Amino acid sequence: MNAPQPLLRVHHLIKQFDGPSGAAPLTILDDVSLEVERGESVAIVGPSGSGKSTLLNLVGTLDAPTGGEVWLDDQRIDSLKAVESAALRRDRLGFIFQMHHLMPQCTAIENVLIPTLARGRAPRGGEVFARAADLLRRVGLAKRVHHMPGQLSGGECQRIAVVRALINEPSLILADEPTGSLDAASAEEVWSILSNLGREQGVAMIIVTHAPALAARMDRTLELRAGRLHPREART
Repeated sequence: MNAPQPLLRVHHLIKQFDGPSGAAPLTILDDVSLEVERGESVAIVGPSGSGKSTLLNLVGTLDAPTGGEVWLDDQRIDSLKAVESAALRRDRLGFIFQMHHLMPQCTAIENVLIPTLARGRAPRGGEVFARAADLLRRVGLAKRVHHMPGQLSGGECQRIAVVRALINEPSLILADEPTGSLDAASAEEVWSILSNLGREQGVAMIIVTHAPALAARMDRTLELRAGRLHPREART
């Protein structure tokens, strides 16, 4: 019996940007290939400017590659139309950034429910509301459900961002320095929450990070250097 195919397959990805007038294009990613299994966690490390965020943007259909292919299950996603990309991001992907990007005029639970609005679901009641409330309870924010972001700590806001990324039950989480703006204790707390919830739901994760301690807790770590991915020793 054939083994199941990986959730994500990136084949020979190239990303170039125009150089100054008359200059050759600037190559950020050069023949990058990557596979991620269902439920697997992968850290991407490397120096600033090496293309880590660019790679996440291409996988997340926020930008288009110069060459190569990106597949999620049986669907090629690198050349989707804008409306198709938006639907894919809504239904299959979850995003977490260094800054939480919560809507300041919305409560904690309203921020969590924002991704569900595009699905035409009923955010004020029913299953999706109960799921949001339960996830907030599980990350220790049961008493902060109706607080505004300005009333919360940075770590609490980032926990809300984690719940928001998970609310639509994605297949893949893409996180760009998700603990980079937090102190060590808050960073550990947010990572533990993301790891535990992700494992329970079978969500794969690609996390860009400069934090060695965070990378060491992933299933696998890859380093991006000179536009190419290089494997690091697997976690023991």
